[in-house]
Amino acid sequence: MTNSFKDIEHTNLIFLIGSNPTEAHPILGVKMKKAIRNGAKLIVADPRRTEMADLADIWLPLKPGTDIPLLNGIMHIILKEGLWDKEFVENRTENLEELKKTVEAYPPEKVAEITGIHVELLYQAARLYASTKDASISYTLGITEHVTGTDNVINIANLAMLTGHLGRENVGVNPLRGQNNVQGACDVGGLPDVFPGYQKVFVPEIKEKFTKAWGVELSGKLGLTIPQMFDQAIEGTIKGMYIMGEDPLLSDPDASHVERGLNSLEFLVVQDLFMTETAKLADVFLPASSFAEKDGTFTNSERRVQRVRKAIDSIGESKPDWMIISELSTRMGYEMNYTHPSKIFEEIAKLTPIYAGIDYERLEKKSLQWPCPTKDHPGTPILHVGAFTKGKGTFKGVDHKPPAEVPDEEYPFYLSTGRRLYHYNVTTQYSESLTEYHPDELAMIHPKDAEKIQLSKEDKLKVTSRRGEVVTAIEITDRVAEGTIWMSFHHKDVPTNVLTNGAFDPITLTGEYKVAAVKIEKYRAE
Repeated sequence: MTNSFKDIEHTNLIFLIGSNPTEAHPILGVKMKKAIRNGAKLIVADPRRTEMADLADIWLPLKPGTDIPLLNGIMHIILKEGLWDKEFVENRTENLEELKKTVEAYPPEKVAEITGIHVELLYQAARLYASTKDASISYTLGITEHVTGTDNVINIANLAMLTGHLGRENVGVNPLRGQNNVQGACDVGGLPDVFPGYQKVFVPEIKEKFTKAWGVELSGKLGLTIPQMFDQAIEGTIKGMYIMGEDPLLSDPDASHVERGLNSLEFLVVQDLFMTETAKLADVFLPASSFAEKDGTFTNSERRVQRVRKAIDSIGESKPDWMIISELSTRMGYEMNYTHPSKIFEEIAKLTPIYAGIDYERLEKKSLQWPCPTKDHPGTPILHVGAFTKGKGTFKGVDHKPPAEVPDEEYPFYLSTGRRLYHYNVTTQYSESLTEYHPDELAMIHPKDAEKIQLSKEDKLKVTSRRGEVVTAIEITDRVAEGTIWMSFHHKDVPTNVLTNGAFDPITLTGEYKVAAVKIEKYRAE
């Protein structure tokens, strides 16, 4: 996030695109509702009529996978009507002509045809966002889980720069991280191309710094992303895998491909709190401790580093993750003799410039937002104040590319997926109390589609894609558009990701969970 949660509470406008915060980020959803009660306007772009869409001043019900033409159409209007922030663009950006040339090809009438959004709504959204002094954009997986995920994010940045909604309070571009401490995991190197602090592994001086600090010769070779790992497991290149805190068999797209990859391994280790579907395939299961059983830090979406304090002893034979990793490393020949997570954090701060000014003593008093380069630095609530890190922000024209798979005669329906408030990921396996609130998967289907195949609410639906099929209970509702099915992936007896497409963004290699083509039929038990 370029800004902080408090800025979202105090902004005058929230443009929410590809995000359902009241279910996927409920704490932030409450903050957004507070902003709305205080007078903030709300624009929601979402194919589904969510709770936030109900609260919106403008709801843009776009077809799945058409975020780029929507944003281009909004910028087309802003440029044509002179609503852009000329001072900000002149002083802080470059390459405006490329953006102008691209969005010129996206007049509102064409965008309406591609997205399914009425022309008048496009004008209303463009004028409201551009003319509101303090306006913020929030997005999440509905933007990134596409084959055009990177381009979607670039275009959001284009819009924010064009209107000058960056580098000050109550504005910004705010991606909401998908799970707790995802930001922290990335910060300390949980990506295939970086050391901690987003320092590139292929930069010789960076590699040498970590080689010297850790006392081993390090490779400058890029690692693999998750889809690449499963591909290479099937090919036989990867023989073993160590999975921590993930259940890819239920949560990754094209689950049959994932299962094939896992079964192709010679050795699988899973470290987790529960015996997940993935863990059931493991040769070795390492029981980990929950947040309540360990000390450490979490870093949240607003880049805020926070202390986590142990409340109870580890249950059973479980251990904190850091302790398991340290013991394994030591037994494998590289000694890790840390006595407490604070010692690990000292090493992080020593090697990671954005964390350099943070330590446990400071965190005992209050949390801090990185970058925090020195011990007397207060932290950074807002990024890009006065200037971008690279100097001037560069506009980049982005053209529409359709999803990897769109409905056709054989598979005529869109399938989109997401999370439900009660389960978030796959808690149906572990929590009886949460399961009581939402015990079954309920695929959302429009009343007219249900009528065509004579579905009643007591019936079950068979959903089939090119990759597999599932049978699910249903919810007949106009919250989804005709021709679209929406499902969550929480229930192991309805493994929705058997259906989703394994196509991915070419830059991030994030799977396209949000768009797949399916066919539907009334289920009849044999």
